[in-house]
Amino acid sequence: MEAPSSSMSSTIFVLLFLFASSLLLAARGEDPYRFYTWNITFGDIYPLGVKQEGILINGQFPGPQIDAVTNDNIVINVFNNLPAPFLLSWQGIQQRRSSWQDGVYGTNCPIPPGGNFTYNMQFKDQIGSYYYFPSLELHKAAGGYGGIRVLSRPRIPVPFDPPAGDFTILAGDWFKLNHTDLKGILDSGNDLPFPDGLLINGQGWNGNKFTVDQGKTYRFRVSNVGISTSVNIRIQGHSLLLVEVEGSHTMQSNYSSLDVHLGQSYSFLVKADQAPQDYTIVVSTRFANPVLTNTAVLQYSNSNGARAALPPPPEPTVEVDWSMNQAKSIRWNLTASGPRPNPQGSYHYGLVNTTRTMRLANSRANINGKLRYAVNSVSFIPADTPLKVADFYNIQGVFTPGSMPDNPTGGAAYLQTAVMASNMRDYVEVVFENAENSVQSWHIDGYAFWVVGMEGGPWTPASRQAYNLRDAIARYTLQVYPGSWTAIYMPLDNVGMWNVRSESWGRQYLGQQFYLRVYSPANSWRDENPIPKNALLCGRASGRRTRPL
Repeated sequence: MEAPSSSMSSTIFVLLFLFASSLLLAARGEDPYRFYTWNITFGDIYPLGVKQEGILINGQFPGPQIDAVTNDNIVINVFNNLPAPFLLSWQGIQQRRSSWQDGVYGTNCPIPPGGNFTYNMQFKDQIGSYYYFPSLELHKAAGGYGGIRVLSRPRIPVPFDPPAGDFTILAGDWFKLNHTDLKGILDSGNDLPFPDGLLINGQGWNGNKFTVDQGKTYRFRVSNVGISTSVNIRIQGHSLLLVEVEGSHTMQSNYSSLDVHLGQSYSFLVKADQAPQDYTIVVSTRFANPVLTNTAVLQYSNSNGARAALPPPPEPTVEVDWSMNQAKSIRWNLTASGPRPNPQGSYHYGLVNTTRTMRLANSRANINGKLRYAVNSVSFIPADTPLKVADFYNIQGVFTPGSMPDNPTGGAAYLQTAVMASNMRDYVEVVFENAENSVQSWHIDGYAFWVVGMEGGPWTPASRQAYNLRDAIARYTLQVYPGSWTAIYMPLDNVGMWNVRSESWGRQYLGQQFYLRVYSPANSWRDENPIPKNALLCGRASGRRTRPL
């Protein structure tokens, strides 16, 4: 029998290599997909006993919860059956390389009435507690929000035993006025009124029961989905073991109560180690007068309806220092496995020199006889075309990169479609400065960042000496206390057009926001995904093409 020729041997080798490669690819597979179809409608709701027009998702208020695992692909086909344009945004989901999916007006054209848009997202390198909400106008004051729960991948160690149950609490202030009336108040140049109450998962007083088995441990994920006020949560007779903040495992510490500021999410463990009775979960407003309160029930499955005779959980002190000290006590778990802001583990945040400092000062202003809010004296006004869309098509005159200054100007406030220019792979220090007498809450889309410091008084370069450069928590929303500052470190490693905004929705609506344009001259798909084929086009981009279908 003749030996095979060298060309035949080469052919056999190539075929074997291709076969082995195909087996390897099949074994590795693609990350799982989860598909949703959501129908957005108005419907009658009665959260505070008064009939209101609420935003429902598949007939639900709050909307359906998204349950996912790290790196899952999430495909949500949204049908807008409201008589107004609509968008959903995803609080804390970083949209790596794809600000096209962010769902705010600076990045996406709204879904028109009767239209639909399919969001195609990957929860890349993320775990933890998040939520979604409607981002246009004052829709957030009408509902349309829901929880997002991202679990670690199988076989990835989590720094606590699996809980017996996992509960979501969406808490926040609520108004009896419809969202259109609230918008009219802001448009007329006035501030929002004081909220009428608090909701827990869309319900009023004792509208929710969380049933637990005695002796077991449960996880609670709490998000402040309100538009005006910070809240505090506490549970009668039980301590809260904090384990995760906005996608980061924390050093595990017990708290009697937790402050959750606007837009923030926390998760803690509660051990059902008390007598078999029913206990009160209390959510109340913070730094507000009067204090609004709502309650739910922690029900032991063997309680037979007996109510705990313990005194109700006490309200925390009204002093700001108490809240600030609690915030500073939250530390990052450096030994926990799972996704991190730098998933490759290529650096430690405190050992890298920052390349730029941005100081952002919030302020209240009067422009053309109407109330406005500003950042570094700039009060944001939306453009006629989403900024990301205009940037992609190089449409001139929509915005100017660099129109948002890096530092407070001290001058009079003015209107501007403000965009801060920045470069991919810059490593920045951002200092939020609050000279006002109310707590401010800020969110940055597309990123997690390390909160390295917060103190009272003015920030100076000497303030850096007190920064925590070892185990500061990485998160996506931060608070700035009255007459105080908060500093963060952030690697600009996610190309796109990203919204930086106040989480107080009246302030955001009246101008306290801007966009951060993170630019890469490479124009490579390695840095940013191409425009989606199904992208909606509007304004000056109307009639253009995305990509060949």
